[in-house]
Amino acid sequence: MSLFVCPICGAALTRSDAAGRYACPKNHSFDIASEGYVNLLAANRRHSSSPGDDRSMAAARRAFLDKGYYGALRDALCEEIPARTTAAANILDAGCGEGYYTSGIRDALAASGRVGRIAGIDISKDILKYAARREKRSAPEHRIEYAVASSFHLPVADGAADILLDCFSPLALEEFRRVLRPGGWFVYVVPAAGHLWELKCAAYDSPYPNEEKDTPYDGFEYDAVREVKTRITLASNDDIMNLFTMTPYFWRTPKEGVDRLRSLSSLETAAEFRIHIFKKR
Repeated sequence: MSLFVCPICGAALTRSDAAGRYACPKNHSFDIASEGYVNLLAANRRHSSSPGDDRSMAAARRAFLDKGYYGALRDALCEEIPARTTAAANILDAGCGEGYYTSGIRDALAASGRVGRIAGIDISKDILKYAARREKRSAPEHRIEYAVASSFHLPVADGAADILLDCFSPLALEEFRRVLRPGGWFVYVVPAAGHLWELKCAAYDSPYPNEEKDTPYDGFEYDAVREVKTRITLASNDDIMNLFTMTPYFWRTPKEGVDRLRSLSSLETAAEFRIHIFKKR
């Protein structure tokens, strides 16, 4: 049985690789793309013909993360999440991108025999292609399922998730509360104050640190805040521009700043994250 439910009627979906589709008892069906993901984003939920990261942004993100530059964050998540489950856990990654963190968490849980159902959603089909292709090399019993969907309309049943991860993605609190079971865990990753400071100094004349705050959310109680701070050396301009392309700065940096980044052959910068961990009441 899939962790996903039908976006039309809300009934449970069953995946059939032989038929190449997901289907519910009411005969609503959704084709599995050749890469292995399914599109569960209703047409009236799309705000553009191709929402989310486009093909070039998806390629940049995959190329950067596959080099391990954010390995410290992935390692921290692979410690914190397994530490909060003693049995097979159902995990949802809301805004999973190319599945870099999702697959790492799955591997950590599989090593301890605590893998349940794991699913990732993202609004960009271009980036999910990379995530789904990665899974074709995984054992079927531990394979992550991926769907095009919005965090604000998750195709997941009430209380179905034991753990929900949101790593740099939109904060859809109402939906997160709905799909998490009582006592479930919400893991929320945001940039720390000094994240990518040297990159910002190269791109902007007057950079400023990211705001840091511990915000309580209705229905959740704080369990911990873990800081992950490291330094990374980007060894080529391709790596610098791939990182830049996958950040929000890509959309609002003036041409002069972009030109300065393009002139760099290497860059050492801070990579700093805050992992907020909440328990659902």
